[in-house]
Amino acid sequence: MEQVDLLILGAGAAGLFCAGSALRQGRRVLVLDHAGNPGEKIRISGGGRCNFTNLATAPDRFLSRNPRFSASALSRYGARDFVRLVDQAGISWHEKTQGQLFCDGKATQITRMLLDRMQGAELRMQTALHTVSHDGIGFMVETSAGTVRAAQLVVATGGKSIPKIGATGFAYDIAAQFGLRMVETRAALVPLTFAEQELALCRPLAGVSVEAEIRHGGGGFRDALLFTHRGLSGPVILQISSFWTPGETLRVNLAPDHDIASELKAGRGQAGRVSVASALGRFLPARLAAAICEETGLTQARLADQPNKRLEAIGARVNGWQVRPVGTEGYRTAEVTLGGIDTRDLDARTMQARKMPGLFFIGECVDVTGWLGGYNFQWAWASADAAGRA
Repeated sequence: MEQVDLLILGAGAAGLFCAGSALRQGRRVLVLDHAGNPGEKIRISGGGRCNFTNLATAPDRFLSRNPRFSASALSRYGARDFVRLVDQAGISWHEKTQGQLFCDGKATQITRMLLDRMQGAELRMQTALHTVSHDGIGFMVETSAGTVRAAQLVVATGGKSIPKIGATGFAYDIAAQFGLRMVETRAALVPLTFAEQELALCRPLAGVSVEAEIRHGGGGFRDALLFTHRGLSGPVILQISSFWTPGETLRVNLAPDHDIASELKAGRGQAGRVSVASALGRFLPARLAAAICEETGLTQARLADQPNKRLEAIGARVNGWQVRPVGTEGYRTAEVTLGGIDTRDLDARTMQARKMPGLFFIGECVDVTGWLGGYNFQWAWASADAAGRA
């Protein structure tokens, strides 16, 4: 039976970072993963450039049943700490928007940096994980390559999002086995899907993007909205998906800088001969403006001929579009998993299970879910550092 001091399950962002933080003189650290390559979520993130952190990171940018749980780890390892590491590795980066930091080059530079940082630890890929047990002294993990015994065990196998790159609920199974409670999980940062009635509008507009504002369930965001063949996507939709639950109606402002009813009324005296669609096209993409006019029976109508009541109805349709999604695209396209291991059963300073000394859970499997924009990577770094140093 192989013996190590620290065994880390999962070679994603959190697992690799934890290995680097846990290295000590004479200490044997082993990282295992069933996938073929380490850091797969890093590789595909940010369009291949990895949105590796956000300068605006703070506990209020995370969803959890305990909103303050993330504060301890984030205060001890913040965004600037990770940026310093990136700079030391000679990786060039840029701020895209709203504090979001991306690599100038490929996301694999971040993975390479993490692998270099954990030199001295051992990494084994393509190793299936079967069972985990504890004999009163240490942990035993049955794998496809044999049994590994460890004094301490860190679970960094992530959540259920994007199963095509190997995501599973293995971390939740281990947590349940050792008596930790769970917060119900669901797909988050994910596109929303509609029923046929709403799709009649969305399908012809697939590919059209507009800046929109949505406030719902305690969350409020303004960013790009994208029409798709199945419903809505884009950053503002991904953000609000974490605050939305099935059955709820969303109110979407498709022109947040304009009072459409007032501006259309004013336009009757200035350019009344133009069509309503053309007038509306000053504020919205032409295809969207035309679709709204077709929906309201004003495709060929002149702006000058429209009474206040009709223009107010168009304004309400644009500034307060109410839609009720039927669901999401699920874990297949979700960037993260909402919910997870209940933070009541973890020590916020170390990420150690309160009732099982030596057992740690970090990263996405914990009930801490960040907004879109690099926050979830920062949680991976911070929680992994807390466990690694412990």
